[in-house]
Amino acid sequence: MDWNRCVRQFIRTVEVDEEKIASLKETASSRLKYINSVPVTSDNVSFIVEGFYEVIKELLTALLLSKGLRSRNHQCLISYFYHSFPEYEAEVYLVSQMNYLRNRLNYYGNSIEFEFYEKNKDEFMVIIKIIQKLI
Repeated sequence: MDWNRCVRQFIRTVEVDEEKIASLKETASSRLKYINSVPVTSDNVSFIVEGFYEVIKELLTALLLSKGLRSRNHQCLISYFYHSFPEYEAEVYLVSQMNYLRNRLNYYGNSIEFEFYEKNKDEFMVIIKIIQKLI
């Protein structure tokens, strides 16, 4: 989604809330710990990828909040990431793919291919570490 549209329709300015930022980071950390404790199989890979997306989404929410912004839309979280940090274009593209696949899973019951996980699992962690540093 275009960042200017996000600003017009879905982004609002808020006070920086350190407690909420810390809570989002802790939730993301706990979720990540759980995901990493589960053996990945073809039966659960969709939920593992969904879990990685949720971690990234929580961290992006914390990142926006640390800048005094709040989004009512997941696509605008991703748009903010690209708009503010264009050097991470490849990472933003992968997060967008994850968002698409997560939506297909949640709204249409489409499974996520094990190959997608295998190809990108290391990059999921790279993205998480990048966002953690940016917060």
